[in-house]
Amino acid sequence: MTSPLGPDRRTVLFRALATLPMLAAPGLLRAQSRIETLALYGPPAGPSVTLAHAVATNRFADIADTASMTAWRTPDALRAGLTSGSILLSVVPVQAAANLYNRGFPIRLANVMTNGLLYVATANDGITAMPDLKGLRVAVPFRGDTPEILFGQLLAHHGLNPETDLEISYAGTPIEAMQLLLAGRVDAALTAEPSTTAAVIAGQQAGKQVRRAIDLQAAWGEMTGAAAVLPQAGLAITGAFLTEHNDAIPALLAALKAANDEVLADPATAAGNAAKVLGMPAPLLAASVPHSNLVARAAGEARADIERMLAAMTGTDMAAINGKLPDDSFYL
Repeated sequence: MTSPLGPDRRTVLFRALATLPMLAAPGLLRAQSRIETLALYGPPAGPSVTLAHAVATNRFADIADTASMTAWRTPDALRAGLTSGSILLSVVPVQAAANLYNRGFPIRLANVMTNGLLYVATANDGITAMPDLKGLRVAVPFRGDTPEILFGQLLAHHGLNPETDLEISYAGTPIEAMQLLLAGRVDAALTAEPSTTAAVIAGQQAGKQVRRAIDLQAAWGEMTGAAAVLPQAGLAITGAFLTEHNDAIPALLAALKAANDEVLADPATAAGNAAKVLGMPAPLLAASVPHSNLVARAAGEARADIERMLAAMTGTDMAAINGKLPDDSFYL
């Protein structure tokens, strides 16, 4: 019974109990804030096909008024965008994200979007494994960044010194490495999808049988004795975005998982959605998808693979990631 002065004690008690779940989850006390423009960034490579497809198919409509996808061209451009605050969400090389995090930059890894997309391409029939590169000319992109670091670790594992046992031609990007190969200036090239597929297609048009002679993912698995997995890149989110839109992260990651499933099921449609954004022909992107090992794995789920990769690629001092593996908070 309710008195004229207000609810009785039983009613007050029931109302208090009803608020407990909300108190236990402060994020529920306010409505989820909508994002005016969800600006996503990524490299001109496989994982960005997933981002571009998600934007084109309105996968983020539940959390954002509009969404966009922009390709960055070099790791230096990415780092500049992150540190200036102009890039808040981007596909980032996992090693680069770990290094920034360990140096105190507010960045966290949300997921892994490829299990590896590196290959050694060549028209030389004598190249089938890393030791076969001895004495040859090899184009290597992104000096000092993830592809070269991984390549160098594999060479060292097979007893090869890149300074004395090979003739390395450093290229600015995988596309440039591919161009050196097609021009006959090197015997092989370290490339990343979709550049490897571009080399194969361009080689066919030029009468050269360019092929993926070495799958670096498989070579990595042989070296580590673990799965042939290189969790090379994933979506990284900066602290500024998390402060404003942390409650949108589950929906964001679910949208990427759904988009990735669609990319794998229908590469042609996804490639059509990504071609303009990435500045590459849709048939090329579609042909590269099966070789890009695209996934949408939660960062925490991929942690063992990530730590195995980081430990192996950074050496005993882990200088490339500021001396240590990232702690729990790195994994969103």
